Amino acid sequence: MQDKIEDNLMEKIVSLCKRRGFIFSGSEIYGGLAGTYDWGHFGVALKNNIKQCWWKKFVDNRRDMYGVDAAILMNSKVWEATGHVANFADPLDGKQFNTMLKTQIGAKKEEVAVSYLRPETAQGMFVNFKNTVDAFHPKLPFGMAQIGKAFRNEIAPRDFLFRQREFEQMEIEYFVRPEDWEKYFEYWKDETLSFMEEIGVDMSKVHEVEIGDNDRAHYSKRTIDFEFEYPFGQKELSGLAYRTDFDLKNHKLDYIDEEKNEKIIPHVIEPSFGIDRLVLVALLSAYHEDEKGGETRAYLKFKPSMAPVICAVSPLLKNKPELVEYANMKVFAPLKAEFGRVIWDDNGNIGKRYRRQDEIGTPFCIVVDFDTLTDDTVTVRDRDTGEQERIKVSELIEFIKNKLD
Repeated sequence: MQDKIEDNLMEKIVSLCKRRGFIFSGSEIYGGLAGTYDWGHFGVALKNNIKQCWWKKFVDNRRDMYGVDAAILMNSKVWEATGHVANFADPLDGKQFNTMLKTQIGAKKEEVAVSYLRPETAQGMFVNFKNTVDAFHPKLPFGMAQIGKAFRNEIAPRDFLFRQREFEQMEIEYFVRPEDWEKYFEYWKDETLSFMEEIGVDMSKVHEVEIGDNDRAHYSKRTIDFEFEYPFGQKELSGLAYRTDFDLKNHKLDYIDEEKNEKIIPHVIEPSFGIDRLVLVALLSAYHEDEKGGETRAYLKFKPSMAPVICAVSPLLKNKPELVEYANMKVFAPLKAEFGRVIWDDNGNIGKRYRRQDEIGTPFCIVVDFDTLTDDTVTVRDRDTGEQERIKVSELIEFIKNKLD
């Protein structure tokens, strides 16, 4: 079955994403726009689950991290100072093509200024380094974290979500004493792998690749790429870079240790994730096929905590008012209030509903039938095994909470 799954896997994922409302081609009704995608209801839910997991792990659960949400448009001097205007380029027919997207700001011709849609979220944190230090007086080591959009004029966007012109990043700039960079580089390497595992990445397909001197970004002294075995080859999923003091020095920023009365320029460790690629890898890792009832079944085996939908509630027959009312008022409404990611599904017969929810990745389907009206139990069907069990309605919330944990 595994060999069968790998056949045309990307086509299967793209088709499923459109069919089940995860991801659509951007501007599709007008022929599309290469390198852009629109996110449907379930795609937004999956992406938000990954972002929330990242933020909880690296910001909310820590004492040394400060969140930022910087502007996308920045003074062009930022990009000149960091070398992006001169160096942020890809080769094109023997020449260097700068992949930053240029725009203009200002209403009057004489006041028009050049700006750029940021190619990375990092600089929004670096230019707010002094603001963060002045506001919170953090002690080294500490970090700044940001989730936000970035833009690159990619020459050849391709492979669905893998390479786009508009994408979203989750990045940390972690400031350390120069002599401590190696210790924290190893620390963040472990944290990166831990996070991937938490969201359900198939870790057997993840590889650490040391990037050589000639291939690293101009600001990095050491970089590890975490690569994944995609259907189109082993390529980058996320990166870990030692940016030294490159950015703070170029922005003419420093740090004063108030206890030691010492002025230094901290060095930076940067763990960086592209959310779009994480979603793609989450889909690839979750996609499974098996046989049910003599037919091939495709399903997304998300961790329950990552699934766009935790459970779907159905009346056995939608033309029976007593079943619909019970399912709606006594099952769906309490679950929706408790978990949020709960949907109502009465379209088609029960078998079709199960197949639909399997493709969405819903861990549990809950069916209200005529027995429910007499004994207050419902059928709960497990996505992965297809097995069903009767659960008391009064115990449903606790049952699902235990599964989520």
